[in-house]
Amino acid sequence: MKMRINTYIAWALLLIVSVSCSDDFLEEKGVYGKYDDSFYESEERVDWYINNVYYDFFGSYTNPLSTVVGAYSQTNSRLTEEIGGMQDLINSTITLTTANEGSGYYGTKLEAKVKNEPYHRIRDINAFLEEVDVKGASLDEDYRATAKGQMYYLRAIQYFELMRVYGGVPIVTSVQAASSTDESIKLPRASVSQMVDQIIEDLDMAASLLPGNWPPSDYGRFTRGAALAQKARVLLTYASPLFNTSWDSNNERWQAALQAGLAAEVQLTEDGYGLYGNSAKDWQDMFLIDNSFCSEAITVQLLGSGNSSNIMNNTWENSVRLASQLGSGGLAAPKEMIDLFPMADGSKPTTANGYDEFLFFVNRDPRFYRTFSFSGNKWGYKDNEDNAVWAYRWLGLDDNGVQRAYFSDNNQVSSPAFVRKMSDIEESEDNFQNSGTDIFEYRYAELLLNIAEAYAGVGDLPNCVAYLGKVRNRVGIPSTNNYGIGTLADKFEAFKACLYERQVELAYEGKRFWDVQRWMLYNDDASVNNTTCATLGLDRINGTKRTGNYLQFKGGVVTSEDPLASVRQGVVVDPDASDFDTQIQTLAGIYTDNFMLADLETPLDNINNVEAKIDWKQNYYIMGLKSDVLSLNPWLEQTIGWKDTSDNFGTFNYQE
Repeated sequence: MKMRINTYIAWALLLIVSVSCSDDFLEEKGVYGKYDDSFYESEERVDWYINNVYYDFFGSYTNPLSTVVGAYSQTNSRLTEEIGGMQDLINSTITLTTANEGSGYYGTKLEAKVKNEPYHRIRDINAFLEEVDVKGASLDEDYRATAKGQMYYLRAIQYFELMRVYGGVPIVTSVQAASSTDESIKLPRASVSQMVDQIIEDLDMAASLLPGNWPPSDYGRFTRGAALAQKARVLLTYASPLFNTSWDSNNERWQAALQAGLAAEVQLTEDGYGLYGNSAKDWQDMFLIDNSFCSEAITVQLLGSGNSSNIMNNTWENSVRLASQLGSGGLAAPKEMIDLFPMADGSKPTTANGYDEFLFFVNRDPRFYRTFSFSGNKWGYKDNEDNAVWAYRWLGLDDNGVQRAYFSDNNQVSSPAFVRKMSDIEESEDNFQNSGTDIFEYRYAELLLNIAEAYAGVGDLPNCVAYLGKVRNRVGIPSTNNYGIGTLADKFEAFKACLYERQVELAYEGKRFWDVQRWMLYNDDASVNNTTCATLGLDRINGTKRTGNYLQFKGGVVTSEDPLASVRQGVVVDPDASDFDTQIQTLAGIYTDNFMLADLETPLDNINNVEAKIDWKQNYYIMGLKSDVLSLNPWLEQTIGWKDTSDNFGTFNYQE
């Protein structure tokens, strides 16, 4: 698989060194304004510069769970219902308030050298925007326009990420020389409104300069529609309770988010984008479209297959594959995620609607079978297309008569279900660690869900339901009772329905944390304008846990030999099979006769091996600046809820 922007950048930079008549490219790039004016006389060299900025932003984006531009770690995703395991920010024994404990994302001292940090990335962009029309005046005008459009887009998403982490930060739109005496560069933290104004200005500029589509050789670069969709995402965040104290009474911000979303929808439709396919199988397969246009992918991270230092691989495939498939062992789905997905008719999974927590795989939303796998389920790969996976344990006596636990096919998974979404059935077992599956960073379905939420915000319930219905209709949920959504009584029920649909449709795509954050769903605290859980009728995440279980043979203590080896022979459930419903019922009988759910020896969420519950603190929604940033920039206010270098609580308020 060919990676057109990211995977060969390291190689491209080596080429620059060999063909350039000036000094090393990276050194030139680090000393702003000092490199040869001829640099901008070649589209080839300008492309390399742009590609390197892309790489700085997305070079670490190799897993769909990863979040935060430039840094890209899985930490945020592991703070939600999607994955078990205690983290510092949800640990009840840890309280972070000091400047030493703030987020380090802001970066370190600004210097005239290459450093892949937010303000250094911004400076790369500012330098380009200042110089390309001057030193590159001989370049084709249309070429310069698309080059600038990409840079405006990148600057916008960098400031948006800083906004999501810190609320407001200094806004810098020109190249500044680091100085301890120049008062003009001592910029204060911008308000969130000022941040949004700048981000939207950049995205509007990007939309005016970028094409609707790129030629195949440049697929993966940002487009006009992507800029408009990103604008809708930004304005939806701005309208949400984290930044909007009047979210439930004033429609102004919701209306702006709605207008932006509809404008993006119109543009993207014109450019050939839309929901991919019309079945759950299409929904599954779209994630595997390889380095070529997919109508669903508004923005996409292109990755490469192969074992080479010049190729960026996707780490997801190996992480979700089971030990029996020669993967790293699988990603256990907490019970809370298993119990989340709707029934086949779109209704909530309740006892009244026929849901059985033990036979969790019976009669579920079509997306359930494409998001999770489970014992008896077909989950193939290139070397074994019809592979039926089994992951259960039994208690048996070893050769010395000592009781111990054994696991089917060496699959020791801490849940009866495990994540399979975005895995490639065409990938070979000896290449899982070198997978080239692309990552859809912004899908068309998310845009529709953004629009649905904005409709909820302005109180237009019929259109909110209509847009939710578009997402459900694509995967085959019947239209009865509004695709199972039912009748929404008010805007708060509509918001709740939107958040629920996002949990299902966008599961394991790195989006859940941002929804939890912008809606402040961990807790309620009326003293700081946070009552969203109570207002929406949602259970707070604080006080809950991610639960794991073993699927265990219930026939008592046996031997080391698999007691179900003959029972499971020939048993497989395949959602693409014409007799899938019959297969499900057969598997349900096997589960009922042979299995039970057993507690884990060590809970998924534990502190020192003792079960623990989630405990997020209110001040974590927006992080504090680190002490080194405050020391270097003493005019900057610390965030409320966080202490400054003098041990006083901060005064910067991100809520407006």
